[in-house]
Amino acid sequence: MSKLALVHSLKPRSAMALALTTLATGVLAAACTGNQGGTTADGNTVKIVSSLPMTGSGIGQNQTIVNGIKQVLDETNSTACDGKVKITYESYDDATAAAGKWDPAQVTSNANKAVADKSVVAVIGHFNSGAAKLSIPILNKSNLVMVSPANTYPGLTKPGKGEANEPNIYYPNGKRNYARVVPADDLQGVAGAKWAKSLGAKKVFILDDQELYGKGLADIFEATAKKEGLQVLGHEGIDAKASDYKALMTKIKALGPDLIYFGGTTQTNAGQLIKDMRNVGMSGDKVKFMGPDGIFEKALIDAAGKDAEGVYATFGGVPAKELKGTGQKWYESYKKKYAAEPEAYAAYGYESAKVIVDAINKVCKNDRDAIREAVLNTKDFNGVLGTWSFDPNGDTTLTTLSGNVVKNGKWEFVSVLKAQ
Repeated sequence: MSKLALVHSLKPRSAMALALTTLATGVLAAACTGNQGGTTADGNTVKIVSSLPMTGSGIGQNQTIVNGIKQVLDETNSTACDGKVKITYESYDDATAAAGKWDPAQVTSNANKAVADKSVVAVIGHFNSGAAKLSIPILNKSNLVMVSPANTYPGLTKPGKGEANEPNIYYPNGKRNYARVVPADDLQGVAGAKWAKSLGAKKVFILDDQELYGKGLADIFEATAKKEGLQVLGHEGIDAKASDYKALMTKIKALGPDLIYFGGTTQTNAGQLIKDMRNVGMSGDKVKFMGPDGIFEKALIDAAGKDAEGVYATFGGVPAKELKGTGQKWYESYKKKYAAEPEAYAAYGYESAKVIVDAINKVCKNDRDAIREAVLNTKDFNGVLGTWSFDPNGDTTLTTLSGNVVKNGKWEFVSVLKAQ
């Protein structure tokens, strides 16, 4: 509790006590207010929060993101500005047991909670683009910045890449408060279709989970596949809560595809799709299955079991093991600290936290708007992902992607992919 909050918690029993309390409150408020309406750095504590799915099958991936965030704070001894600012961290869960994945009500509750806590100066999240769509406007009204390690839907940031009213609808106060350290789907969807062609695919069937991220990716994949000369046999949305897809897969099998593309995530039933695809006789040597980074996690292999063998996934970057220079040093330190391999987005959680701490070091006070501006103005950042900047939309200037495949029960890097 801050000193100011402590004063407010007192219950004066007399007019004199009330007067003293009012005076003390005014003195503390004056002492804590800087020229920009923030709180001075001396003796100040600011908070970073994350809002990620920590319930359900996504916990494995998201726990490694949290680990990456904690690494940054450990390395800085949870301080900034030469020790004048103390940084605390809290992990919010944006998923519920009932949903088994991110839950809209929980997402908005978390966003409002972050806004209400005046010590919070930055949010790391969300994992899912649909969740970010709900949070960004809530945070925007309070100039609270959010940096995402994983959101990839283009409409959140890029004019002309989503719906007609996007992205401005997400920024009611007219200022951008959202940035991401991972390339958007307008790159990944294109790279996926080009990769499918290079793998020998000629006839593809496209599925999506009817969510913002999944359908957006599937649409981009479809448009690019047609440009690349692939025959698109069909495109359907699935019920992500269905118990099986045998009838759907039987229908698709009759069309004779050599690749099925799924725009979706492990949490929207990718594992069951793969199982039923194989169950109806579409073996991996005849019909390939490809998905985006939403399936690029150990949880997909756990969900699909032996049928995951040979599944392909694109990723908006390269796996941790393939990082170079500073990234390789981070990879080794992560393994040493947590005695485990980091999942795909761990480095992106680390990078998100580094960018925020860098911004706090520039501002050195509890000033949400100044920290928001410092984050969005990140240029030539030498991080674990390479040297990069945020462009005017809040997107990373990095464009390198990768193709990966499940081999012997593990994800393996195949090649660097280009969207151009």
